[in-house]
Amino acid sequence: MILKSVPQIPLQTVTMPGAAGAQMQMLCGPDDGCPNFAMRKFTIAPGGNTPRHQHDYEHEILILAGGGVAFGNGQEQPINAGDAIYMPANEPHQFRNTGTVPLEFICMVPAFVHKKTVDCAK
Repeated sequence: MILKSVPQIPLQTVTMPGAAGAQMQMLCGPDDGCPNFAMRKFTIAPGGNTPRHQHDYEHEILILAGGGVAFGNGQEQPINAGDAIYMPANEPHQFRNTGTVPLEFICMVPAFVHKKTVDCAK
């Protein structure tokens, strides 16, 4: 078992072009010996966003706090704490904080994503 305190996990700035005010924490991943999944926590500042991008793997998202809009299926939809999202592979997507408090969400991706890249938004 691996047990971590989330407030003690370092924040990494999302460096992918098009990101603004976005930070990520690697909660559990390949460096911890997790063979299949990487669990990440993103914090998006008010007015910030992840880049609009797509990739060849799915991911699942749980909105923890705040609100904003998620782009997927070619349109924006409002998101709020308590929402769960499935983003299929190759779907263009983006998360924007349109609120006044940080938008926080958990994002699960395949572990291989973090074995082959250090860009924390891919």
